[in-house]
Amino acid sequence: MSHQDTYTHNEEYAEFLANWDANFYAKYADALKPARLGARVLDAGCGVGQVVARVVDAGYEAHGADVSEPSIARAQKFCPRCQVYDGRRLPYPDAHFTSAGALNVLEHVEQAEAFLQEIVRVVEPGGKIVLSSPNFMRVVGFRDYHPHMRGLRSKWRNWRRLCEKRLAMLATPERVRFDRMTPIFKEPFEPDDDATIATNGLEIAFSLERNGCEIVHVACTDRYVFQPLDFLLNATPLRYLMLNGFVVARKK
Repeated sequence: MSHQDTYTHNEEYAEFLANWDANFYAKYADALKPARLGARVLDAGCGVGQVVARVVDAGYEAHGADVSEPSIARAQKFCPRCQVYDGRRLPYPDAHFTSAGALNVLEHVEQAEAFLQEIVRVVEPGGKIVLSSPNFMRVVGFRDYHPHMRGLRSKWRNWRRLCEKRLAMLATPERVRFDRMTPIFKEPFEPDDDATIATNGLEIAFSLERNGCEIVHVACTDRYVFQPLDFLLNATPLRYLMLNGFVVARKK
């Protein structure tokens, strides 16, 4: 059994997602909305369907896909267009959606690069892509919840690694891949401990550009915060070094 397959029947994970506060996913859900009402929208890794429900309520044809059967059983109560998929190929034709995205999913997939390619594939030219994941390569921060972020030694390692990756993006872009992490399993269950991909805004944006997208916006804030504070946090390249990777792109 692959690590990704552990989510297939995971009732505990579905229960955790069901207790998400709307403030957690509101910014992502709102960013997914296309300009045209009624347009098709995909939430890949839709969990129990809160994002899909919010997008449907706003007047769009929202779809959801997830590897978790318990999560999809709950999501279908919000919208029958949510379905289980194999975690590899999204079950939709090319250019099927006006916008698509994934919230806190990329860090849990086995093949992050292939997952991004799939997201891009199902979006029409000119369509929007929204990706949001924790920044496991944090250099700035405190009260960090994962060992890959926590402590001065980790932050120094992350800084050096990001510098190496930035050079590789210029010299050998075809060789750049997300770093892999060993998942952590403990009781009580805490999502993101079991993450396997060291996601960060720099590499998410780079990967989307490599797959034929134009970057519209990169932020380290994945939810709505006091606007002046949001501006300060995202006004400089320091946004790549802290909090989260929230990336909005347009498919060329």
